[in-house]
Formats: sequence, C-alpha cells, structure tokens
Amino acid sequence: MTASGTAGHGAELGEYVDLSALGAVVVKSLSAEPWEGNPPPRLHETPSGMLNSVGLQNPGVEAWIEHDLPALVATGARVVASIWGFSVEGYAKAAAMLADTPSGVVAVEVNLSCPNVEERRHMFAHSASATAEVVDATAPCRRPRWAKLSPNVTDITEIAAAALGAGAEALTLVNTLMGMAVDPERSQLVLGAGGGGLSGPAIRPVAVRAVYECRQAFPDAAIVGVGGVGSGEDALEHLMAGADAVQVGTATFFEPRAPLRIVRELGRWCRRHDVERVRDLRGAAHG
Repeated sequence: MTASGTAGHGAELGEYVDLSALGAVVVKSLSAEPWEGNPPPRLHETPSGMLNSVGLQNPGVEAWIEHDLPALVATGARVVASIWGFSVEGYAKAAAMLADTPSGVVAVEVNLSCPNVEERRHMFAHSASATAEVVDATAPCRRPRWAKLSPNVTDITEIAAAALGAGAEALTLVNTLMGMAVDPERSQLVLGAGGGGLSGPAIRPVAVRAVYECRQAFPDAAIVGVGGVGSGEDALEHLMAGADAVQVGTATFFEPRAPLRIVRELGRWCRRHDVERVRDLRGAAHG
C-alpha cells in the first residue's frame, strides 16, 4: 500500500503506477473541516530520510469526497481513508462523514499521532485511554478501523491493546519519530514549525521492532507495517517481524513508482525461495 501523507489526497500517483495493482491507496489524513497546516519550510532532507512538518494540511472530508474520491475510485484502487482531529469529537465527526462513501473505501485509518488540544497538545497515541476513546468514537464510519500508532512511547503494546480493545480491526505501525534540524549558518531551526516527523530508512529498525513486539503480544491481530520501506527486502523485514501488509511512504517522494517496484521485488524473492504465498512469511522471525 501507499502510506498516508505521501501519496496525496487522490489519484496523483496514478500517472506513474497502476493503483489497482496495489493492496490499497491510503490517502493523506483528513479532518472534518479544512485545515491549512504548518508554516513553511515544511520538508527537510536528512542523511537517511526526511523531516516533515506539513501539519496535516487537507481540504476536509466533504471536499475530498466531492473532488478527489471519484477519480481515485475510478482507477479501481482500494481506498483507505485516513482521519484525524484535535479532539475526540473532531475524530467522530470526520468518521461519520465517511459512512456513506462508496464501497471502494475499504477501511478507515485513524491517525492517532496528532495533538490533543484537550490535553495540552499531547498526542492521542501517547495515552492508552485517549487512544481507546478515539477508536471507540470513530465507529460511525461503518468501515474497519486501523489504529495508526506513534513509536514515541515507552511501551507500544500498551497503546495497541487499548486500540484493539476499543474496536480497532488492525494496527498500523508506525508513524514518524519526532525530530528536529538546525541550520548552522543561520543559527535557526530548519522547519517553519520547529520540530517535525522523521521518516525514511532511519526509522525502519524502530518500526520493525514495534511490529515484532505487537505480533508477539497479539498473535491474532491484523498488523500493517510502515517505516523505511524502500525495497522488497525492507518489506520482508516487516512481514517476517509479523506484519500482514506493508505501506510504502517516503520512498515515493524520490521514486513515485517505488510501491510497484517493491511488489515486483517481493515476488522475485518469493520465487527464488519457493514461497507460494506472501502470507506464509508473516511472523517468520518469531520461529
């Protein structure tokens, strides 16, 4: 799949990739109302990935349904809508607005890694109780809900347990790591909002560990691995750690065709190793 925030709000990648050939297209996170996001600069390349501080800019659920979703569904893609809010009520409203979308919208990814203004801007994903409250409140979407969790916690299995207990059908592991960069020449922070989220190859070991720990803790849970996937072997790490599926994000900034290339590389690896089904690789590293 594509990863939320890296493939736009609709069919942008369709110019480069047959979107129907992917597991799903996960769109950029949507809020109930339009949101302008953070001040520029918003992106900064790092030696092993990038920092982003886009700030969840989006047109709002209603505008996305009207202007972006039809073209995306027309490609034959399976669509996963991603939602966020500054409050539990904001999440609930965004979820309810998706209830009557076409059947091509197969799931809703609940992006829990955004500020909770009711709790002095702590992320929802940093609290088990806040995570459970949001997941429960998003049931009106009438779609399977995937809880996208933050790696910036002491014990991700505690947060994952809360999400699953509140009704999440899957875990998406993980969102970006918190990071920052300084411009030595100007003695200033590089990003307009100060800090940002680190993604790319640097975070793959962190994501793989989160997947491994959650698979160990929840043998029957559905898990989507995301973080630093740029090759078929990178995807294999997530799968063998316990993921059922994998998302590709930052790699598409450098190579828009990366998701399909990775699918082909994964297929070639399976043929070389006489693996009939990718699902047979799930959790192989657990012995």
